[in-house]
Amino acid sequence: PPRILTLEEPVLHLEHCIAFAVHGNPAPTLHWLHNGQVLRETEIIHMEFYQQGEVSEGCLLFNKPTHYNNGNYTIVATNQLGSANQTIKGHFLEKPFPGRIFSYLQSKGLTMTPKSLCLDSKAFSFQVSIAVGLAAFACVLLVVLFIMINKYGRRSKFGMKG
Repeated sequence: PPRILTLEEPVLHLEHCIAFAVHGNPAPTLHWLHNGQVLRETEIIHMEFYQQGEVSEGCLLFNKPTHYNNGNYTIVATNQLGSANQTIKGHFLEKPFPGRIFSYLQSKGLTMTPKSLCLDSKAFSFQVSIAVGLAAFACVLLVVLFIMINKYGRRSKFGMKG
């Protein structure tokens, strides 16, 4: 039956990695649970491993995890002869707003949801285009002023050399 040899706490390499090693013959199938729920692999969270003989070694990789990814991670290895599981706590980030801010917002009748924190993409792109347009206008204005100062600023009105 499968046996979990190692399961390590998350470590940051290029991505956060929960390293594991599982032994089993026949080779076990592996899947993960997050806080008791089946973990779906996405482009943000995925598993990479390689089989070397009877040992599977690899990582559960996290690409820029947030506080939503904190919790207990359980690896489950299963083959025809049985199954094995082991759990480890993964802590990546603290919640962004301490309880005092949430209680203040709630006392004012405001709620803080991910949707309310996001900017409308059309309004944001319009603001960016306005800022870029103003910056381009300022650059053109500075170039014109520089040319005019160089062209007309050198002549003395009364023929004096200064």
